[in-house]
Amino acid sequence: MMIYLLQQIANAVPIAALYAALAFGYAVIFGMTRRPDITYGALIAFSGQVFLLFAQFGWQQLFLVLPATLSLAAAMALLYTLATAGAVAHYVMRPLRAHSPNAVIVASLGLLIVLSEGMRLAMDSRELWISPFLHHRVVLAVGDGSEVGLTVMQIGNAAIMAAMVALGHVALGRTRAGRAWRAVADDPVAARLCGINSDTVFTLSYLSAAAIAAVSGVLATSYYGTMDFGSGLMFGLKIVLIAAAGGHGVPTRSACGAAAVGFAEALWSGYAAMLWRDAAVIGGLVLVLVISRRERDIP
Repeated sequence: MMIYLLQQIANAVPIAALYAALAFGYAVIFGMTRRPDITYGALIAFSGQVFLLFAQFGWQQLFLVLPATLSLAAAMALLYTLATAGAVAHYVMRPLRAHSPNAVIVASLGLLIVLSEGMRLAMDSRELWISPFLHHRVVLAVGDGSEVGLTVMQIGNAAIMAAMVALGHVALGRTRAGRAWRAVADDPVAARLCGINSDTVFTLSYLSAAAIAAVSGVLATSYYGTMDFGSGLMFGLKIVLIAAAGGHGVPTRSACGAAAVGFAEALWSGYAAMLWRDAAVIGGLVLVLVISRRERDIP
């Protein structure tokens, strides 16, 4: 029984690291827009689907070996996602944030539709899959005739995502760029009066968060074997609710809250019906959000 529990906790590490990285990136964007932005979930799915497209192209058209195919696909996914995010930040989100902040919510819905339909057309409405790789199991503990372990892919994904959160925490807390982000997040007008280019900080923050989304999308696609916009939006919705319930003003706090939700979700999968997992997680986050909002409203 203890070995089974330890295995479920081990299984929770990759998904907790994924949620933590995504929540950290979303909090960076929220600090600039101050509005829920579902474009973030769309960027996750967009990155994963671009990765699938170029993996297929490299393998079937260029006849590359697997490492070269995956490297090409990952590089193009990162490039396309960053280019898209840069255009969104410069031409859509930044002007709307300056003139009508609530329009950010409407614009994010429009961008979601554009990205979703664009990738559907690019993929000819097909669902692409990649073969599993790095699936060798690493044994972490042995007891009662059973083993606790994770695959090389799970360990690598968790390590990369945890490293992104750690580097982001250091960058925001100890660098000039982090101080500029905090200044613009608190008051962009005051930051501009102090000599900080708020527009540049906005764009760079959006690109940094998009880079986290792109890397996470590629890693999640490599692990699950495929990616669709439904999966990306589900990740994005959970992250939006986690950030809203746990406080999106501090990216590291959002990441810790998201990791806790990831552990809860994995334990639910091990001990309860999978059918109700997402409903239970989202319902619990909504309940926490309602309670916390009610507490804040009490004078």
